[in-house]
Amino acid sequence: MRRVRPGAASRGALTSVAAGDTYEEPRDLPRLWHVTLSVSGAQVPLPDLRRALEQLAHDHPFLLTSRYASDHAEIRYWEEARDLHDAAAVALRLWGEHRQSAGLPAWEIVGLEVIDRETYHQRIAAGYGPAPATPVGVHPF
Repeated sequence: MRRVRPGAASRGALTSVAAGDTYEEPRDLPRLWHVTLSVSGAQVPLPDLRRALEQLAHDHPFLLTSRYASDHAEIRYWEEARDLHDAAAVALRLWGEHRQSAGLPAWEIVGLEVIDRETYHQRIAAGYGPAPATPVGVHPF
């Protein structure tokens, strides 16, 4: 038997679970998604690009690692979102929304991968993808 304070269910309040009941995780809670965003465009000076990516990491604190060359970059980070659609939408806006504030080049997004946490860890365990020990931060390719 579940007990809920009057009006609490509509506010997402805590509920108690009677002995023998099983708890089911609500489906609309945010999950963690691993995002890899690839961008490219005209060549830019490497020191300017590094400075811009470092500013992006400062503005977007969940940024794990960025790799870059004078004409392309790859950004990896964790995003908390309800579903893949929401995580992808945020990722597709990231470069454009921070372009001005971080001084990012006018490059286009050329690749996007969004995978759930379980898939990320399965890939790492199978030897695919970047090792978890990959240094966090901004690095050249």
